[in-house]
Amino acid sequence: MNFRERGVGGATKDPTFFEGSVDGMTPLTDKTVASRIAGRDLLFAAHGFNVSRSEGVCSLSRLEFALALPSSAVFIGVLWPGDFWIPVVNYPFEGATSMDCGRRLASYCDRNFGKASSLSFVTHSLGARLALEAAKTLRRQVRSMCLTAAAINNDCLTAEYASAFANSSIVSVLASEKDRVLRLAFPVGDPIANLLHFDHKPFRSAMGYRGPEQAVGNTVPPWQISDRDNYDHGDYLPSSDRTQAFPVPAGKWKNTAGYMKRTFLGSPQFWP
Repeated sequence: MNFRERGVGGATKDPTFFEGSVDGMTPLTDKTVASRIAGRDLLFAAHGFNVSRSEGVCSLSRLEFALALPSSAVFIGVLWPGDFWIPVVNYPFEGATSMDCGRRLASYCDRNFGKASSLSFVTHSLGARLALEAAKTLRRQVRSMCLTAAAINNDCLTAEYASAFANSSIVSVLASEKDRVLRLAFPVGDPIANLLHFDHKPFRSAMGYRGPEQAVGNTVPPWQISDRDNYDHGDYLPSSDRTQAFPVPAGKWKNTAGYMKRTFLGSPQFWP
């Protein structure tokens, strides 16, 4: 599900669909997609900030393989323009971009995916805002949501996105205090973003760093990864570098993929 006008940077557009890989992508019509999702459980997977289209295709395709979902499910990778020719500089501006894509995704699903059995989300980093915005806007309930390394305030489930939280049956979170991006960059970038579009309290830690403030409603613990596991920001998803071998036996993403799959299936949750 592609919201990008360009391969790197560029503006947001209404979604189009394709299947395949970076080496060969085949466009799909809305009619074809609608026929494939009818009666099936959908899992939308959104990457984070600073990911080009080709990197997103690589990482999310690998995640689909790692999840090995049942035939009753359809995995849909979500590509959105949260990157720029000069990496990191535009982070404060990309919250609005992810929110715009979330609203467009919800609108598309309301119009075209009414025959799907259920809708679920799994996200990394700033992709959390995209999914939460979609959940807030959708006219139907979200079956499950798994937010990993979420680059969003730790009170978002009870404040800014309380309505999205209420519209989601199951919410799982994965957080790590070994995440250097959320420990160092988020406290700097988020207050700047807040000046651009004031929609949440500034100067709070990221939910992907220490998890939500407390267990509330339909959150499913555990969510805090032990320091001894040493999970940094890039350890949650398979590598977006297609020159790197895949799969690799020691990949940390194997544990996170298991966590994501259990959330989607509604299975008892644990870590690792």
